[in-house]
Amino acid sequence: MTSEHPGLYESFDDRFRTGRCMNGDAALEVLYTGCRWAEGPVYVPAWRQLVWSDIPNDRMLRWDEETGAVSVFRRTAGHPNGNTLDREGRLISCEQGNRRVTRTEHDGTVTVLADRWQGKRLNSPNDAAVRSDGSIWFSDPDFGITSDYEGYRAESEIGANHVYRIDPSTGDVSLAADCFGAPNGLVFSADEQQLYVSDTKAGVVRVFDVREDGTLSDGKIFTEAGARGAARFDNLRFDDGGRLWVAAMDDGVHCYDPDGTLIGRLVVPEAVANISWGGAKRNRLFIAAETSLYSVVMGVAGTHPTGPGRRPWLGMAR
Repeated sequence: MTSEHPGLYESFDDRFRTGRCMNGDAALEVLYTGCRWAEGPVYVPAWRQLVWSDIPNDRMLRWDEETGAVSVFRRTAGHPNGNTLDREGRLISCEQGNRRVTRTEHDGTVTVLADRWQGKRLNSPNDAAVRSDGSIWFSDPDFGITSDYEGYRAESEIGANHVYRIDPSTGDVSLAADCFGAPNGLVFSADEQQLYVSDTKAGVVRVFDVREDGTLSDGKIFTEAGARGAARFDNLRFDDGGRLWVAAMDDGVHCYDPDGTLIGRLVVPEAVANISWGGAKRNRLFIAAETSLYSVVMGVAGTHPTGPGRRPWLGMAR
């Protein structure tokens, strides 16, 4: 099914056109509708499926690339938000309601990776990124504890909203950065020397240098949402040209040149919460937007969520 939406691409800079960002489908494809708040899409190559979250309905859904069928992947799922894959192709999920980060093993069992920092319960983990050394980095705003809509209303035990790192050897949770109003999406640069983090409350995307010891630099502002009143930054993804694509809620999907210039956007009929690359060529952009899951096949391809290098399990995709 194709959305009748002729104005899909909006260019602000000629680099959006010359960079092939406007090459691809002329309209959005609606893969599913019927969510309360769609979030956290991740493409699983070994399954040829996309898994995503429907937070208020406390479930995870899956779309099958071969058949187009949608089914429930997990119900009573802890009000999940962001999802990604680790280096072994296992599903990493941020569970707002359960206030934890989990890993779904290949046999289907669920392992808790993090639920506390310094003995205090996390707020409501939102999004995660995996580095090639196996470390897992996640944001922990208070969205899931401010009401009962996307979790369970509660007071924050930590009293602030941070980004954390899970050590791949010890499993220890350490503070990575603490300069946020509400940290949300996060993604590593292609060389993994920088971490980009959106701050929904501050309306900015920050970029940090990653130090050898696993801590982050003080960071600097990569871009601000203030110039476009409808924009509120959520998650982030890079394409193979080094451009940063940002879920910008009511302002669609933003595309930023590596120098921080907003060069174009995708116009989406619902508020965009999360985006993810997938498909055999990783040139299909999946868009979780309010009640629906959309996709668009593009002229650019996305980087893999677990960093550079090809893993053997990717060969199972076809």
